[in-house]
Amino acid sequence: MENITMCDVLIIGKGPAGISASLYAVRAGLNVIVIGKDSGALGKASRIDNYYGFAEGVDAKELFENGVKGAERLGVRVITDEIFEIENLNGLFHVTASHGVYESAACILAAGSSRKTLPIKGLDEFEGKGVSYCAVCDAFFYKNLPVAVIGNGEYAVSEAKHLQPLASEVTILTNGLSMTASVPEGIKVNDKPIASVSGGDLLNQVEFKDGSTLSVDGVFVAIGTASSIDLARKLGVVDPEGKIDFDENMATFIPGFYTAGDCNGGLLQVAKAVGEGALAGTAAVKYVRRLKNK
Repeated sequence: MENITMCDVLIIGKGPAGISASLYAVRAGLNVIVIGKDSGALGKASRIDNYYGFAEGVDAKELFENGVKGAERLGVRVITDEIFEIENLNGLFHVTASHGVYESAACILAAGSSRKTLPIKGLDEFEGKGVSYCAVCDAFFYKNLPVAVIGNGEYAVSEAKHLQPLASEVTILTNGLSMTASVPEGIKVNDKPIASVSGGDLLNQVEFKDGSTLSVDGVFVAIGTASSIDLARKLGVVDPEGKIDFDENMATFIPGFYTAGDCNGGLLQVAKAVGEGALAGTAAVKYVRRLKNK
């Protein structure tokens, strides 16, 4: 039986949006955990010159580190880990990371905006016609059919494991990279560089740069780590245009599930992320308190 860590509010992403949300939740007396792999978009910046209160600007790394330290000082548990699965089970959010499993009454998604893809010919053309970014969403459509997963890490393995009970054959395509995660028995690995995916009305083949091919009916893209959109898609809160559906309080239609920061689109700035984190954290507090009062 898996060992599960419980909390009131679980926040995915430790950038400005996630940390801001955690401050409001922990100051309300709730048990709060923040999980993130890295500093996200803030870690790619060097200096922030347009943020309130810093007359001379501020080093981006320093801003990130101070945010985390401030949250920890108030009692937030900040964990560095990679999340690759999220489920809504019996009213609780069940989150699987590389080094632990967590459950919470409320969950705030604040893990950034990018959905990683590759410049492989045919991926865009066959999206929805054999190319998918969510095994939980689309595995059923490939029952008894051969499929492939593009990726080389924990996220790719997780997607492959979702597909394995339904598909006739599952192959992980590393696109020339080495696997960084253990592959379960029964799942194949092909490390050849990919040239393209192709087909007629629907995808039916992967071509490799050495001229060889692999016949598949579905290709699932799971490169690197799961982004906010990848995780939101697993819960069904992404609209047909590929955007997360949320209201003015950062709430999705799933009770207790909120979203904040760059994953919401719009102005990709620290100030906006902090503000949306505050809204999401406040809304999550109200939700958890209602649950506890019942």
